[in-house]
Amino acid sequence: MKRKTTMLTAFAVVAAFALPSWAQVKQFPTETITIAGTIESIDYNRRAMNVKTADGKMVAVNVPESVQRFSEFKVGNNLQATYNNNVLVRLKPPGEPPVDTIDEAYSKEQTSGTKVMVRRMTASIVAIDKGASSATFEAPNGWKYSRRVVDPTVFDKVKVGDKVDIIWNTDLTVSVK
Repeated sequence: MKRKTTMLTAFAVVAAFALPSWAQVKQFPTETITIAGTIESIDYNRRAMNVKTADGKMVAVNVPESVQRFSEFKVGNNLQATYNNNVLVRLKPPGEPPVDTIDEAYSKEQTSGTKVMVRRMTASIVAIDKGASSATFEAPNGWKYSRRVVDPTVFDKVKVGDKVDIIWNTDLTVSVK
């Protein structure tokens, strides 16, 4: 399982770095979220379920198509889901056309699966908050995304209205314990 996850993550990283001018790319810190708990409800048609964590919180989980035995998941099963989100941002040169692409890869195990997705989208910087060290982006479809920026010198190189390509390398692993 770890070998397949490593291979899928490597695929996603290679795809994300296949950019015309990658020297201008800025990587944000990876966000990793792991939840563990008991399945409380399942919607097999939507491949979705609610998981109750040890602290009593309910978390919605969408299960990737790569989990082959999803139909065997039952209310009461113990589940673990790990989501890694790697984000790269590249300042877009004036006149370069916008992009919106998705590449996906899957690994399949009996009671687990990993889905890796690389998404590249052009967005505009709509807000910069130097005090909170964050930036907010918006894409043409009304989608908004805010993220903390670790390196404050980035704010000296960009302004509200600049176009950027945002590249996500995400992977989700779901397994029943």
